[in-house]
Amino acid sequence: MHLVTLLGNLLIILAIGSDQHLHTPMYFFLANLSFIDTCVTCTITPKVLVNIHTQHHSISHTGCLVQMYFFMALALLDDFLLAVMAYDRYVAICLPLHYTAIMCPQRCLLLVATSWFCSNLLAFSLTLLMAQFSFCASHTIPHFFCDVPPLLKLACSDTQTFQFMMFAEAALSGVVPLTCVLVSYAHIMHTILRIHTAGGKYKVFSTCGSHLTVVTLFYGTVFLVYFQPSSSYSADTGMVASIVYTMVTPMLNPFIYSLRNRDMKGALWRLLDLGKCYTQ
Repeated sequence: MHLVTLLGNLLIILAIGSDQHLHTPMYFFLANLSFIDTCVTCTITPKVLVNIHTQHHSISHTGCLVQMYFFMALALLDDFLLAVMAYDRYVAICLPLHYTAIMCPQRCLLLVATSWFCSNLLAFSLTLLMAQFSFCASHTIPHFFCDVPPLLKLACSDTQTFQFMMFAEAALSGVVPLTCVLVSYAHIMHTILRIHTAGGKYKVFSTCGSHLTVVTLFYGTVFLVYFQPSSSYSADTGMVASIVYTMVTPMLNPFIYSLRNRDMKGALWRLLDLGKCYTQ
């Protein structure tokens, strides 16, 4: 799964970078999403593989906090970027005549840079608070990586401030982007319903169907894990949901975005043909 994730996302990035036809806002955001998915799996999976191979299931306190920070920052970035991609589809479908002016290169860079800044700021603030906790209970984490809910279960310090901040940040970084996604797709569906031909409706919807699939997978599992108090957290449910959004979703994203996208498939075939020419 790790190798498929790395190869699939790397091919998406290379295909977009090498094909001039794909130098558009939508594919710029997709390349960023593929890069983030690669980083997410590299933050967690190598350590899991080492643990399995050596049967030495341990991590230092500092290493645990570092892993937690990078995972949170990248997950939040994924969250913000999915909202940005939904806004991009809204402008492309509902305001096509203004698309070039609204989604200019400077604005695209600003949206991505703001997403990076906000995600790292939110992740750093929670990691800083977590670093001040003392863990007097069992030091065994019932998880395959250092995630927030299982660590809170082990803390013997007062976690009320942390949980308040976590829910506040979840509202900011979860509810706000999700609202942006829902509002964007409400406008898109309204526009699609006004198209009279079935072929026209399918053509418009096919441009955002892949993104909608990824959004459903991501938000469904994230809300299952993080939008509940630590007292009701279930290790088994949390682990299964975490596997979906840390390993399964990053692996599936390249297939979801490329299999139903003619431009993406064409770029991938041209990239593979170019590779064959170089080997010959």
